Amino acid sequence: MDCNHLPPSSNFDPPTVTVWGDGSPTREFLYVEDAAEAILLVTERYDKGEPVNLGSGNEISIKELVELIWKKTGFTGEIVWDTSKPNGQPGRKLDVSRAEREFGFRARVPFEEGLKKTTDWYIRNRMEKEQSTIDDPKTIKSEKMEKIYNY
Repeated sequence: MDCNHLPPSSNFDPPTVTVWGDGSPTREFLYVEDAAEAILLVTERYDKGEPVNLGSGNEISIKELVELIWKKTGFTGEIVWDTSKPNGQPGRKLDVSRAEREFGFRARVPFEEGLKKTTDWYIRNRMEKEQSTIDDPKTIKSEKMEKIYNY
């Protein structure tokens, strides 16, 4: 089963997840807390017309990424690499030197730490969503709002 065809409300792990290409292209990721910090720094300290790349400056292959997500989420299905589909652009690593030079931004959250936080959040919220189908929806909404405001 191609994961792109699963409805968002599916309550099961698919037996397989199909990933396009061979996994060799690389991508760069920036954790949301770093992105928020960078945006604040830009608005406070950068007043020039030249564009600035906000990124981590580190790449990971799609293959490595898929394997990490597989391990961190406890997925028990099979990963299928569909090499009949395109890989896409071979690499996407940003030159982030201007951000560091102009307003002192450097990503702080290492990729694997950001991935762990993201997958932990996903698993926790998926469990809350599954539980909310059993509990009173008003109670769950109230508890979520309390968590947000008491963060």
